[in-house]
Order: sequence, then C-alpha cells, then structure tokens
Amino acid sequence: MIMEIDDVSFDYAGKPVLDSVRFRVRKGEVLGILGPNGSGKTTLLKIMNRNLSPKTGSIMVEDMDIAKITKREIAQSMAVVPQGSEINFAFTVADIVLMGRMPSLDRFQMESDDDLRIVWNAMQRTKVDHLADRPINQVSGGERQRAIIARALAQVPRIILMDEPTLHLDVNHQLEVLYLVHGLSREQGLTVIIVSHDLSLVARYCDKMILIHDHAIEAAGKVEDVLTEENMRKVFNIEAHLDYDERIGRHVVSVIRPCR
Repeated sequence: MIMEIDDVSFDYAGKPVLDSVRFRVRKGEVLGILGPNGSGKTTLLKIMNRNLSPKTGSIMVEDMDIAKITKREIAQSMAVVPQGSEINFAFTVADIVLMGRMPSLDRFQMESDDDLRIVWNAMQRTKVDHLADRPINQVSGGERQRAIIARALAQVPRIILMDEPTLHLDVNHQLEVLYLVHGLSREQGLTVIIVSHDLSLVARYCDKMILIHDHAIEAAGKVEDVLTEENMRKVFNIEAHLDYDERIGRHVVSVIRPCR
C-alpha cells in the first residue's frame, strides 16, 4: 500500500467540506476522484499533499504520517499538478521544469548532468522540449500546463496528484497527457491520483474511481461499479451510461441528457 487516507474530515469556517473520507491506493494504480463542483475534490487533494490540515484523520504515505515529515520529504515522494498555474515571472520553460529537481538537491547545490538529463527527458515526454528557451508567460495555456506536468515528472515521484490536468488542453493533448501518465504507471509503478469532472476521460484511463457526493464517498471501486446509471443520475444529475469499447479496450461514458 503506497497511500492510505483514514477518516479524513475538513471544515471551512465550520461548514463541512469532507466527512469521514477513507480509502487506500496501491502502487502503480491510476485512481480517479470525481464529483460535482463544491463536493470537496480539490480540498481532498490539498490535504493529501499537506497544503491543508484535516480536522480529523490522517494521511499515510509509504507508512509515514505526512503530518510528521517535512515538506521536502513529501516532495521527494509526491508531485502535484495544480488546476491553475499562474506564473508571473519570465522563467523559461526549461527553468520551470528544472524546479522539479529542487527537492532532490541540497541547499546551494548545483544541478548535475543527471538532473539535466531527467529534466530533458520530462520535457520530451510532455512534448515541450522545443519550447525550452521560451518564457513560460509567452506560451499558450495548454503548453504551460504540459510544462507544469513536465516539472512534476522531473521530481521523479512515486505518486503524482493531478487536479483537473486536462482543463486547458485541446483534445489531442488531453489524450496525450493521460496516455502518458497511464503509461508511466505501468512502466515505472507510478501511482497517479486524478481529480476531474470529465467522466469519459477519467473512465478511459483509471483503474479505480472514487465518487464524492455531499462531502462523503458515495461509491468506490472499479470503474464499472462506480459509474452506474444510478450513481451518475444521483451525483451529477444526468442520464448517462457506461460502455466498454472493444476497439480501444477501455470504458466510455455516453451522456444522454440532464435529468428532468
């Protein structure tokens, strides 16, 4: 077991956001966390990375309580791809990706040839290597998002947390990014946790899912057990069904209409 979330609750100014959330994630799994806006998905992701502290409960990563280790130690195990990445300084794309090596370097230590190789490989995998010398604030939103994903990969993490990773990407890059992280989970045992509202994309690439509704887990398990017509109707207020597409060997969600 690489991560265990046990009885996590969280309030904003006394208003419940998460209530007794518990689940486990295994090495190499791709887990999707889905739910409507305001259900607590992003808050849960921030708690898992210790950017927020839970009201109750604990987060264990590789048998370590993240409340008892340093942020640097967390960053050596976990990388985060946030939902929005505003960068106001004219760092180059290569500079941004190189920042992913910081948790592995001592203070004032220069990057080694091995660090630079890791950075270049991350840029090639996310197809931003041709933008290496471009200022990050002069590339498109999609290119910026791929650079942030490259930065996360440059950390060489065992877990990567992704908050709406395809939000600013066009269709082909959405598929490329999720195909990439799915491939890394298979090749390197990387554990990937994706928060998203895109049912079909997440269904296509995730091994397991958690469905959050009314601040608690409504359903958890395999894609076909979670994305039932009843659950999609209850949580998202839509008429939809899940199919298995033999051509691609993956699940696909077909949305029919909003519930009346």
